[in-house]
Amino acid sequence: MNRKRLAALLLAPVAAASLSGCGINSIPTAEENVKARWADVEADFQRRANLIPNIVATVQGAAASEKGILVGVTQARADATKIQVTGDQLSDPAAMQRFSEAQNRLTLSLQRLQEAYPQLQSQGNFKALITELEGTENRIAIAIRDYNSAVQGYNTRIRTFPDVIGAKVFYGAKPKVTYQAKTQNAEVAPPVSFDTNTAGH
Repeated sequence: MNRKRLAALLLAPVAAASLSGCGINSIPTAEENVKARWADVEADFQRRANLIPNIVATVQGAAASEKGILVGVTQARADATKIQVTGDQLSDPAAMQRFSEAQNRLTLSLQRLQEAYPQLQSQGNFKALITELEGTENRIAIAIRDYNSAVQGYNTRIRTFPDVIGAKVFYGAKPKVTYQAKTQNAEVAPPVSFDTNTAGH
């Protein structure tokens, strides 16, 4: 009886080390890191979405007759905020692509807004909002980079020995999808008109 207890005591650390070496703890830790980095991406996109109504209101006040581009920006924002990707969908390439395409359409629409209203660059409110928007775009780029780095670390971990054992046996882990800021449909932006001669007609 004493020998059995002694053997059990000696084998317990070995078993624990074996399990930890198979990713029993590192896999969920890596997955939670991926989800946390994705939450950062979503937060920065939401920050951009929250800023857009202020930009649109400023432009409306200065150029009320030109509504086409504002409708495009507003619609693109609405479309972008409708599409969400949960932590459980980070392994779904189709869901990630839908989210990416919606955000890309909004990015292009905002770029066209800036190009269409050069006369507003001198207005303090508009200039401050655009500066804040540019800062948000930088934050989005950094958040995407950090997310993709976390995905790369997770995907490498679940495919390499010894963690691949725990990934398959205990978790049924699937690779996460990196965020691609550029997609084949990124150039498809909401239809907007920049012809000021037709405004209000």
